Amino acid sequence: MCFGNSITYGLGASPGHDYPSLLAKKLNLTVINAGKSGDTTEGALQRLQHDVLDKKPYLVIVELGANDYLKGISAEATLKNLEEIIKKIQQAGAMVAITEIHTGFIMRKQASGIRRLAKKYRCLFIPNILEGILGEGELCSDAIHPNDKGYEIIAERVYRAIKPLIARRLSQR
Repeated sequence: MCFGNSITYGLGASPGHDYPSLLAKKLNLTVINAGKSGDTTEGALQRLQHDVLDKKPYLVIVELGANDYLKGISAEATLKNLEEIIKKIQQAGAMVAITEIHTGFIMRKQASGIRRLAKKYRCLFIPNILEGILGEGELCSDAIHPNDKGYEIIAERVYRAIKPLIARRLSQR
């Protein structure tokens, strides 16, 4: 399951080219896209039970925090919400992979906090999934969202990170 904001949702992608759909093709497995454009960590926390936990996922890839930054929500509040999201997912028995999104000095405090949370809760950490995409015209649909080519890069980065976890799960069947 992919849980996040507009990057997870696939804003700027043509149908079927959001990163969760591309990831499903790479894995040859069902991947649920629980992305919601404009979502903050607070909004995500409110919809976590219905959109994620009720579906009993094995692995949840969390991509959140950018909208908090854009809306002026403090890094402390963002990280508190992310910590609660991680704990609830793990308490439900799912593994957590947490993605990092930052650009240079922007969101640096959040990014370092996300790394600390990933380490504290033993989450799979997927470093800056937008690296080399933002600002590259041939990979973006607008200033902050990838296009089909950009989402393919994100899907490949996520795939490489989670492939060992998925392989382990499939071998346990």
